[in-house]
Amino acid sequence: MALIVQKYGGTSVGSIERIQNVAQRVAKWKRAGNDVIVVVSAMSGETNRLIDLARAIQPQPDPRELDVVASTGEQVTIGLLAMALMELGIPARSYTGGQIRLLTDSAHTKARILSIDEHNVRADLGAGRVVVVAGFQGVDADGNITTLGRGGSDTSGVAIAAAMQADECQIFTDVDGVYTTDPRVVAGARRLHKITFEEMLEMAGLGSKVLQIRAVEFAGKYQVRLRVLSSLTEPDIPVDEEAASGTLITYEEDAQMEQALVSGIAFNRDEAKVTVLGVPDKPGIAFAILDPIAKANIEVDVIVQNVGSEGSTDFSFTVHRNDLKRTLDLLAKVQKAIGAREVVGDDKICKLGLVGVGMRSHVGVASKMFEALSDEGINIQMVSTSEIKITVVIDEKYMELAVRTLHKAFGLDEPAEPALPV
Repeated sequence: MALIVQKYGGTSVGSIERIQNVAQRVAKWKRAGNDVIVVVSAMSGETNRLIDLARAIQPQPDPRELDVVASTGEQVTIGLLAMALMELGIPARSYTGGQIRLLTDSAHTKARILSIDEHNVRADLGAGRVVVVAGFQGVDADGNITTLGRGGSDTSGVAIAAAMQADECQIFTDVDGVYTTDPRVVAGARRLHKITFEEMLEMAGLGSKVLQIRAVEFAGKYQVRLRVLSSLTEPDIPVDEEAASGTLITYEEDAQMEQALVSGIAFNRDEAKVTVLGVPDKPGIAFAILDPIAKANIEVDVIVQNVGSEGSTDFSFTVHRNDLKRTLDLLAKVQKAIGAREVVGDDKICKLGLVGVGMRSHVGVASKMFEALSDEGINIQMVSTSEIKITVVIDEKYMELAVRTLHKAFGLDEPAEPALPV
């Protein structure tokens, strides 16, 4: 008997019919002899509706009260799914994040998980029940409801799988796995049978929407076997067939891994660039610029500092597009103190990156990438690299052209080798 954690996103539970389909799929895994924990999101569009309600009352909602409102979407879903399972003759019990004591810090709307009390869950599993848990939410030490940020149900699922030492965490979504890039941009994109946690982490960081980055971090840290599958297939597909489908995300790099030079191309449209012009070229200036940004809980990604001339330099970095105005407002307050000539923002850029563990043992990836983009007249504004990733910032209008160009240049359109057994 295996312990399986299954997570279903908003699209997968977006209607009564889909909730009933999820119940059939869960029942199939339970009847095959597995213990099953199900983590669900709110129904598709529900969280946005709840946030809009809050903003209709208070344009900048109080974070604590916003969490109270936003967390209710998952509570509806868990109750409906538990009832759907009971209708199929499967004993089930639902829990909110607070009821299983998923303990977080007190950073409302962006809370981080500290611990999980699995006592009630283990008792229910021992009694033969399927446990249905609300994703995206928890409680802090004072009992306040907290939420984990958008996409946080993935993190809930992986964290519960880690705490319970599950045999596998299955993320069911509206795609059938992780692709070399977004199939909506490149028709020839293909599904990967396997990918390493390192690669998935880099792709999530670059904007791949298949998995939330914190979920991948959790899975890698606690070595949770993670698989991405489609919830839109027929729910009665045989368990053995479904268990071998999708994309397996693994911490093992071995002979079975797809050791392509580049495994995938990820991109993010939701980026903005901030440039601080004419700051003194001296130690501590980067800290003076980024410290107020960090204290405002704004995430910074690609950072580039130009070579100084005549004692001054330009300092650029990227933030989420939604954070651009706040970032510019914060820097306006410190512009004089840091001696900057000007602070400018650009929300018409995108971030694009190549990812692949094969880069560790190959040279020339960057030059090939730059050549391919140059041939299409695409200018590179910023560059960042890691051991298995090369990221560039380019004009947003060239994004799809750049993705298609690089997908072809690195042979990602070509059929992959047949997958070896897991």
